[in-house]
Formats: sequence, C-alpha cells, structure tokens
Amino acid sequence: MIFSFFKKKEVKVRGPVLKVDLHSHLIPGIDDGSQNMEESLLLLKGMEALGYEKVITTPHIMRDAYKNTPETIRNGLKTLRESAKAEGILMEIEAAAEYYLDDGFEALLQKGDILTIKGNYLLFETSYFAKPMQLEEMIFAIASSGYIPLMAHPERYRYVKDFLKEYGRFKELGVMFQVNLNSFGGHYGKDAKYKANFLRKEGMIDFLGSDVHHARQVNMLADVFSLDAYRDIFNHNTILNEELR
Repeated sequence: MIFSFFKKKEVKVRGPVLKVDLHSHLIPGIDDGSQNMEESLLLLKGMEALGYEKVITTPHIMRDAYKNTPETIRNGLKTLRESAKAEGILMEIEAAAEYYLDDGFEALLQKGDILTIKGNYLLFETSYFAKPMQLEEMIFAIASSGYIPLMAHPERYRYVKDFLKEYGRFKELGVMFQVNLNSFGGHYGKDAKYKANFLRKEGMIDFLGSDVHHARQVNMLADVFSLDAYRDIFNHNTILNEELR
C-alpha cells in the first residue's frame, strides 16, 4: 500500500512499485512543466509518496519553443536539488533531456553535447500528428553517434496506423520504447490508451515514464498503479527502470 500525497488516501499497487522515473518536467520555468519552485517541490513530494526513490527529469529541447541547453538544464538541476534537500526530500534527482526531432536536432547531435539518461539512452520525441520525413535517418544517426534511441511515448503518435508493422519497424531499427503510465488511464485520449495496451500485450515496452508536468498527472499515477493493466505490463514486458539506479 502506498500513501498518495495529493489524494490523501492509500492506493493498492497491482504490481511492482516503480522506484525510478526517467521522464518528467520538474525543473521550474524552462519548459511546459513546473513553472516555479513551489510547484516543483510539490510534484517531487507527490512522486516520493508514490514510492519513487529517483527521478531523471527531462526538460524539452525544441528549437522553436524551448531553447534549453545542457548548461541551462544543469544549472536548473543544481537549484532544484538544493531546494529539495532544504525541504527534506530524499529522492535522488538527475537530469537529461527530451529532444524534439526538428531541424536543430542534427546540429546538436553533431556537436556531441547531449544529455543522456544513464546507459547512454537518448530520449526523443516527434510531432504527434506528422511523421518526420527523415525519421529513420535520424534514428540511424542517433545510433551511429553511439547513443541508444529511446522513443518517448510511442503510443501518443497519431501518425502510427499499422501498429504491428510500424512499431515493429522501429524495433528493427533498435529503438526502445518509453510508454507513459497515464496513457493506461486514458489521460491522453482513447487512441493513446488503445496503443499503450497494444504495446503492453505485444511485449514492446522497455521503460515506463510518468511524463509529469502538473499535479493532476501525479494524481492519475496513483489511479494507474491500481489497474489490472498495470500489473499485466510486467507479465509481458521486461521493464528496465531499475537499471537506471
């Protein structure tokens, strides 16, 4: 049983308790996630109450929207760690980035100053609606640069129509999948929920992420952990979150 910081009730977790999260937006004021330190600390406390012991927060890097750099992220991480420690939060906090595959990504890759998740995983995302014309080439470039391509929330991409063929092709290219937990609860709509359950049943999920931006999403995590679908993930998939400790 886990105590939910937000809902003030006990939640029965149907399956292993996740101790490590690898996708969130907790550094305040640098993307569409937490907007101030008070909110960041609230989110960290909520995740700690759900059993998380380590978070790897991943601010967006997008040329036209969030022009973050490794320096801005590292500086934000330092401030967040200091504030969390002062607040008595015991969770380990690290940072990487969620890279949007836009026109600026190739230059960042060539420069080589990339923030990866432990084990050299490069977390990336694309447009939700339009498949990038050079997607396979960019995935190849990621792998050729020595990184492991890790696709954020593959269940949310509307352009994926032939699930087995298209997801299977990504797997052939060496892409690993990080599915958002709240997709199983319907937070992102019916299409994302359906695809998340397809990936669950096909054994294609490698990592589970919170993708927390706001308090409502932490509340929803508590509900997802009580679902039979959550328990079933571990029956069909090898979930690698614990390897990120």
